Amino acid sequence: MSTMDGSDKLERTLGPLMLWGLGVGYVISGMYFGWNLGLPAGGTLGLAIATLFIIVMYVTFTFSYTELACMIPKAGGAFDYANKALGPNWGFLGGMAQNIEFIFAPPAIAYAIGAYLNTFVAADMTLVFAISAYFIFTGVNILGVKVAATFELIITIIAVVELLIFAGITLPHFEASNLAIDPLPNGYGGIFAAIPFAIWFFLAIEGVANVAEETINPQKNVIIGFGSAILTLVVLCILTFTSAVGVNGWKQVVYKAGSTEALDTPLPLALSHIVGDNAFLLHLLVWVGIFGLVASFHGIILAAGRSTFEFGRVGYAPRILGKTHKKFHTPAVALIVNMVIGIIALFTNKTGEIITIACFGALSLYIISMISLFKLRKDQPNMDRPFKVPFYPIFPALALIIATVALVAMTWYNKGLSLFFYGLMFVSFLWFKFFVKEETKQLATA
Repeated sequence: MSTMDGSDKLERTLGPLMLWGLGVGYVISGMYFGWNLGLPAGGTLGLAIATLFIIVMYVTFTFSYTELACMIPKAGGAFDYANKALGPNWGFLGGMAQNIEFIFAPPAIAYAIGAYLNTFVAADMTLVFAISAYFIFTGVNILGVKVAATFELIITIIAVVELLIFAGITLPHFEASNLAIDPLPNGYGGIFAAIPFAIWFFLAIEGVANVAEETINPQKNVIIGFGSAILTLVVLCILTFTSAVGVNGWKQVVYKAGSTEALDTPLPLALSHIVGDNAFLLHLLVWVGIFGLVASFHGIILAAGRSTFEFGRVGYAPRILGKTHKKFHTPAVALIVNMVIGIIALFTNKTGEIITIACFGALSLYIISMISLFKLRKDQPNMDRPFKVPFYPIFPALALIIATVALVAMTWYNKGLSLFFYGLMFVSFLWFKFFVKEETKQLATA
């Protein structure tokens, strides 16, 4: 008997605490790895300036996106907002950009999980661990959103506590002079080159909107969950960055002594200068750091499933993707398809490039979402808005401007990857134009 009942309805089970756990969990791996790879390009000052602008973008974007999420609490997130505001063409492009972000971010994190676990075995089993993580956490997500969100909340709390422990150990050794060591190694151009790694601190926070359809009283709870999550993440970002680099300068959280190979384990590198290579606290940090990676990996898989599910539900992708599991009422087919794509990406062994592609998708959906907000304000002023972004139009305008500048800079500094991203968007759009029926497009925007 089939495990799919043909239903396209999701079950409402999430409250504000669960949403906070999801919002922080989606992002928190960015504190544990990846951000330090922007330091060779930007140095302490370059990455700090890039991060400052990205913080402004994410704070203003989050509040703006909350207005959209509360107006249109559907699983498609940016896809549904653009569809409503700008029509099917831009709706498809916004949804496709969102899919690229959410599908390409998990394999980068999975590889990091595998690399962390591989430090405890003799043979190279990084890929085996990464693929196993995909099977385990896709399975958890199929079991139910409440099970998935509860698990996410627990591991997110552990990951936050671990970052606070790290700061508690490193801050007594902090020296402001260490922040001034080679602060801008490649001049001001390094600020722009560091942008993807600044984005990595916060990538996928908008995933909270994709579970708005499964949230109890979304008009109230999405506001609380989204707002508290972004505040938590800004504090953790500043604390982690300054405490790690302040121990012994930026090079010590990128390279091992005597090596020129950049590593994506900044926290263990910083801590090793204080407690030594074999100390109990260092091993504890590595083990618990895995919780931070798992929190984001698991959380983004959850958001990606909803994004792909909505594409299938409205007919912009094969409709089988828009079916839920008969027993658990979760987007099981979408989750499994995303897992297969992620595992294929793992075999490229290019995590840095995968991160950058995810950032291209993120910035594109931010731009389209902010344009959608302005268009809905203009064309549908009487539409029910349980939450309105403060300081309109300044907040969405700031988010739109910074996201646009960041996308242009990333395109300039990553020409090959930009061609891949824009090519993928173009080919998929051609498929949409020629193979998706007009009545399907009209129904999706109704």
